[in-house]
Amino acid sequence: MALEYNAKQYHQASSGLIMSRSWLYSLTIVIGLWFSATACGGLLPDNLAEWPVNIWCWGVFGYIYKSTNRKERIEMLTVLAFATPMELFFSEVWKIYEYQRGLMPIFVPAGHYFLFDLGRTMANKFDTKLAMPILIPFIPMVAFGVWEGTDTSAIFLLILVILFTKYGPQPCLYASMAWAALAMEIVGTQLGNWTWANEVPWTGLTAWNPPLLVGAFYCLGDLLVNMTVVRFEAVSYTHLTLPTKA
Repeated sequence: MALEYNAKQYHQASSGLIMSRSWLYSLTIVIGLWFSATACGGLLPDNLAEWPVNIWCWGVFGYIYKSTNRKERIEMLTVLAFATPMELFFSEVWKIYEYQRGLMPIFVPAGHYFLFDLGRTMANKFDTKLAMPILIPFIPMVAFGVWEGTDTSAIFLLILVILFTKYGPQPCLYASMAWAALAMEIVGTQLGNWTWANEVPWTGLTAWNPPLLVGAFYCLGDLLVNMTVVRFEAVSYTHLTLPTKA
């Protein structure tokens, strides 16, 4: 009876921590983007607008890193390792979007982890069988964008999201990220933190601001993180269990 009670307490505490994190991530993303875009409603000089957000985001990231387990620490570092060069490539080389003040803000890589963890929390709320149906509402919107000619890239991004969801190791995560990423991108583009190009360089395709299936890029990043963490853990386990010579 005592063990059952303790297990229930642990589950309640874990659920409470997850919900607290979800609120922390959501408020950080929304308020942080507003603060950066508007320089706190014009109260700060524009050249200082990003710095309070940088300090807050990396403070939150550092606190979580310090207080969490080894596996999540690996995930956090892996997200940074993939998100940072991908962001720089997309914005500085491919130029499919442009940040408000030019170069990528320092808080962005930390924000990628917040969104990743938030998407994972959302994914745990529903069964794998629902992963594909959750994507169905995108289909008529994609068809409209392609028919109108204003978001022809959407059909290719939709195919990618479907492939990630159908064949990837975490279908619910990819389906969740399609919606979570779109929500965050709508906030960021409406506030003016970044702007997507209407014509996608090198492709001849068009895109909305933000692209409807922008979550495909996030799904790719999440897949790379998943694969890297699994491989790293497998290598670590092998080293720990190798027999030693007498």
